[in-house]
Amino acid sequence: MVITGLFHVAIKTNDLEATVYFYTQLLGFRQVPRPNFGYPGAWLACNTPNGDAIVHIYAGGPALGEDGRAPVGSAAIDHLSLTATGFHQFRQRFQEAGLPWREFIVPGTSLWQLFVYDPSGVQLELTFEASAEPGPPPDLSPERTYVAGTSFFQPELYQHVRPQPVIHQP
Repeated sequence: MVITGLFHVAIKTNDLEATVYFYTQLLGFRQVPRPNFGYPGAWLACNTPNGDAIVHIYAGGPALGEDGRAPVGSAAIDHLSLTATGFHQFRQRFQEAGLPWREFIVPGTSLWQLFVYDPSGVQLELTFEASAEPGPPPDLSPERTYVAGTSFFQPELYQHVRPQPVIHQP
């Protein structure tokens, strides 16, 4: 018996549009076909050396708790870690989107990290190999350094993280 990989992660959301936009436009995932389960959702994928890693996003129906809303945050799972390249470009995207992020260097390693939340309050860790990243190392100033167990999620900042409507002129 051997576990050969992580197939997918499923995230519940109250704002499907903003969540899909966050993962596709800010993180670079792509939307892939999703079966019709009878409730709204999206399957988002990114390439890995072992095939696609997929994030399932779902809203409505089984995503909703007893109060009619999807839960917010990571609950017992602290964060979802993704390997990435382009440390400074990701940091710039988060800054341009007006989203808070934190930075870190894993002690005793050559790994740089960026931490950010998705619109549902799920904390994401983007991990980079420093030798493949040009430019200065992560900012470890007190206001920017990641501190485990300390939330910096600000849900009100995600209200604008969505595509802007297209206004058609006659």
